[in-house]
Amino acid sequence: MTRGEINRWTESLRPGTVRDLFEYLPNLMYFAKDHQLRLVAGNRAFVHHCGLAREEELLGKTDQEIFPPQMAEKFASDDRLILETGKPVNDIVELFPNELGIPEWYTTDKIPLFTRDGKIAGLCGLVRSYRVELDPSLRKVTEILNARFAERITIADLAREVHMSVRQLERKFQEIYQTTPRQYLMRLRILRACEMLRFGVNPVTTIALDVGFYDHSAFSRKFTQLIGEPPSAYRRRFTKKSGARSSSPPRT
Repeated sequence: MTRGEINRWTESLRPGTVRDLFEYLPNLMYFAKDHQLRLVAGNRAFVHHCGLAREEELLGKTDQEIFPPQMAEKFASDDRLILETGKPVNDIVELFPNELGIPEWYTTDKIPLFTRDGKIAGLCGLVRSYRVELDPSLRKVTEILNARFAERITIADLAREVHMSVRQLERKFQEIYQTTPRQYLMRLRILRACEMLRFGVNPVTTIALDVGFYDHSAFSRKFTQLIGEPPSAYRRRFTKKSGARSSSPPRT
């Protein structure tokens, strides 16, 4: 079979036929964006992780319209690199919302998309859950942090619970997750606060206490540093966008 015959067969397919495969791959999210980084496709898993019900609600949106600003900027930064270089980027370890809107670690592969005349038309990506299956001690660390993120827990306490030295824990965590346990914990607290601000009705001061801060001003400073705007402004933005907040994150 010649290359020409293969190309003619490919062109004869109904548009979207091959992409339908992504609806049946377990634990895998698929998306595509145009050269302006607007979403133009997403399988059901990706749509639901974005807090939406149908792909039609996703189309034309940017990451900034869906995710917390700091998270969205990280996604966009990686996307711009791909559009500039025309090269794929694989195994990006990053925080991404799970089905309940709660951030977890995922691995993303992104590749550029080209037009028939070789110009970059956009990019597509595959997102899958990140698991440290070969290191149960490190998996236990993230489980502890996710369960006890609001508590006053020190790195020394954490290291003792998993029978590691502080140095060993910090080195291994940095190697796997590309951040320190302390930075992971702080980011987790802020992203949980984003969830509470977006879907809840409690005052900002109460939310600050609920996610582990003991001072409202310290919470506001750290939130602004990581998200790019104060907690009250973040809440107003989503309230205005949705018209009203629901009492809990969207579920699938």
